This record gives sequence, C-alpha cells and structure tokens, in this order.
Amino acid sequence: MAIPARRRDPQQEQYIHLMRLGWDLRALGVSTALVVPVEGPPILELMSSQGVRVRIQVSRRACGWVFIWRPWWSVIWRRDWIWAEANNAADMIASAVTA
Repeated sequence: MAIPARRRDPQQEQYIHLMRLGWDLRALGVSTALVVPVEGPPILELMSSQGVRVRIQVSRRACGWVFIWRPWWSVIWRRDWIWAEANNAADMIASAVTA
C-alpha cells in the first residue's frame, strides 16, 4: 500500500522554490539573501549591478509556480516573470536583474 504524499503549505512550496533559485544564482556568482518573515510570503533578495535591491517572489498560477521580480502592473509593459520549474530560470533572472 502506497503512502500518500504529504501536502505542503503554499508558503513552504514558495520557500523551496526560492531556495532552489538562490542556490542556482549562487552558482552564477550572484549573491542572494532569503527573507522569511513571520507574516507574509518568503522573498529572495539580490543586488543588481547598479546596486538596486531586487526582491523576487514566487506565486502560484493556474499552470504552476512563477518567479516575479517587479510589481504586478509592470507586466503590462514587459515580461518580468518566469516559470519556477524552468531549467534556465536562474540564467534568465540573472540576466534581466543584474543587467
């Protein structure tokens, strides 16, 4: 008899995705800091080459998890999100944020 997989809390899922992204960014030479507040979702912070702090969040969409690093309204002008499961998520974020 198979044991059913334990369902994770959405904030725990967010934490796992952000930890994986932080580790992948580290391999690219980008320093990150994971912020896990008592209230609210976890956030991954990194510094752009201009010294601007960028906060990356992960959000659940209908088709999966996405990383978002700009306010929700900025998607009107440009695509500032990427699928969390994408193999090149760290590369895409590093090039977009640290440019």
